[in-house]
Amino acid sequence: MERILVVEDDQALAMGIEFALKKEGFDVWLVHSIEAAKKAFHEGQFALILLDVMLPDDSGYNFCREIRKTSKTPVIFLTACDEEVNVVLGLDIGGDDYMTKPFRVKELVSRIRAVLRRQGSHQEKGEEIVPWIQSGKITLYPLETKVTRDDKEIPLTPAEYKLLSALIQNPLQSLGREKILEKLWDMDGDFVDDNTVSVYIRRLREKLEDNPSKPEYIVTVRGIGYKWNKKHQEKR
Repeated sequence: MERILVVEDDQALAMGIEFALKKEGFDVWLVHSIEAAKKAFHEGQFALILLDVMLPDDSGYNFCREIRKTSKTPVIFLTACDEEVNVVLGLDIGGDDYMTKPFRVKELVSRIRAVLRRQGSHQEKGEEIVPWIQSGKITLYPLETKVTRDDKEIPLTPAEYKLLSALIQNPLQSLGREKILEKLWDMDGDFVDDNTVSVYIRRLREKLEDNPSKPEYIVTVRGIGYKWNKKHQEKR
């Protein structure tokens, strides 16, 4: 039975989520504050965390940052804030998905199963991970989740790294917005503003390109999306 930690201070909503998830066969630990969430997180093993953003004693964003220091446990944010800046921030700090209140319980369960399915596929594939991938001046180190340009490390957020990894590991292939969202967050893209992917592309170009306005690595494929425009070498 997969165990889920639900961190939500709205008592009625929390009870509704708990009931629905238990009905779906999940083991649910329910807490109403960040302090209680920290205690539960250190005491139990969880398949996934449902994390409210605004809690009485701290921000869910801060708790997610703390989680990401030691764990890759999937996090789905629950919040009433649906502005683009909040979505980007949640994904930047390591969130796996983002649910805007009010939401339908069936959609929440579907999102949970999608994230767990993706997490499980990563663990079960058992594929050999190459030590590094070099493309032009850019080198990706999958084992270290690190990127360098001319041997100088480039600081990337988790979401930026995921996007760069998806692009560079599919060289010369055009990836549409929906495909990018699928590769990064298992989202259908309906609740994400059209500008979200553009924001990440622009930020990556600013960090990777000699001239972001005339990119040589991440190019726009008009009417489709984007592609990594260079071949690469893999160290095995």
